[in-house]
Amino acid sequence: MICSRSGRVNSLLQYFLPMASESMVRFDQVSKRYPPGIAALTNVQFEIGRGELVVIEGHSGAGKSTLLKLIAAIERPTTGAVLVGGQNLGTLNRRAIPFFRRNLGLVLQNQNLLFDRSVFENVMLPLSIAGFSPKEAPARVRAALDKVGLLEREQAFPIALSGGEQQRLAIARAVVSRPNLILADEPTAHLDMETAADVATIFAEFNRVGVTVMLATYDRSLFPEARRLRLSHGSVVS
Repeated sequence: MICSRSGRVNSLLQYFLPMASESMVRFDQVSKRYPPGIAALTNVQFEIGRGELVVIEGHSGAGKSTLLKLIAAIERPTTGAVLVGGQNLGTLNRRAIPFFRRNLGLVLQNQNLLFDRSVFENVMLPLSIAGFSPKEAPARVRAALDKVGLLEREQAFPIALSGGEQQRLAIARAVVSRPNLILADEPTAHLDMETAADVATIFAEFNRVGVTVMLATYDRSLFPEARRLRLSHGSVVS
């Protein structure tokens, strides 16, 4: 189980920075096609307000991962517009994308942990890339590790962590830059029921202090109060 959460929610209140637009994510008739004409998404239209918790549901191949990649500017839409915090991602040049992603926490199915670096060094990496001050960065890293219950494991290497701890490490790395929006693609996959519930609680705690959270998952029972966005064959059906 995760360490005691007493006082942790209050500490999160000063952890994230607000975003200007009340609409956090908006898809305006978005379609995404891959060669040779495979439709991943078709005319998708929806809007997510700031501070919402949204679960993206759908069968394998429904377009959940593609949708998250479009929000993260990993992919570009074939047609239509994707707006995040009021910013049309289609107008961003490649050099602007890293700055955009500083307000974004991304947890992919492939965690991409660095197994030759410690827990602390894994979380430090995005801050080093972003050019954070050497005086400020360590405090941010330890704050992020504390939020996910890994502060006492900061010198451990990922190979020594359980599957649930590795997932919490991926979350800490995603939130260390204090993003306004967290995206997670199947964050509880391959975890036992108790560990999955712990990971779900971490996301719920971030959301309770106003962070927008969007997750693709098959297990809707972990987020009973979330708004549902259901995809089927690349289209929003509910």
